[in-house]
Amino acid sequence: MMAEIAADPQKAKRGPGFVGESMAPSTEKTRASAEGGGKKGRFYKPLQKEFRRDGFTYRQIAREGRAAIYEQTWNGCSDPSVCYEVVRIRRRDGFQIDGRLVEPAEVYPNSETWGVDGFTLTDKDAAFAKQRELRAKAHVLASCAHLNLVEDSGR
Repeated sequence: MMAEIAADPQKAKRGPGFVGESMAPSTEKTRASAEGGGKKGRFYKPLQKEFRRDGFTYRQIAREGRAAIYEQTWNGCSDPSVCYEVVRIRRRDGFQIDGRLVEPAEVYPNSETWGVDGFTLTDKDAAFAKQRELRAKAHVLASCAHLNLVEDSGR
């Protein structure tokens, strides 16, 4: 069956675009929001790629999922040695303080979770190996969590 072609090409209904066919971009933009939906649908402010803390500069050199590597250099030295911090990026929900909304965000591990969510290494190759290890553990935990949900739903 053939579709009827409208006399005015601007008013003709069109199907999905094909590779190589240009499509007009949407003129209406939507802003990300933390409201509504489940945890998967939330927007979390991303972790900074570069920041300074306690006399050090941290610069993200790699990230895969929620495992990142930051290059750490000491600001007080003209020729600083470089260390690498491998971190498991956590997320915190939004909250209110004195009527002001603090948006949901990714967070860098604090000192209390160092050794579990954060590791300092002096060798770059060792840092990348640790990042792969964190990603593998996260994958296993996610698989286990999925299996638990499947088992629970079957009872």
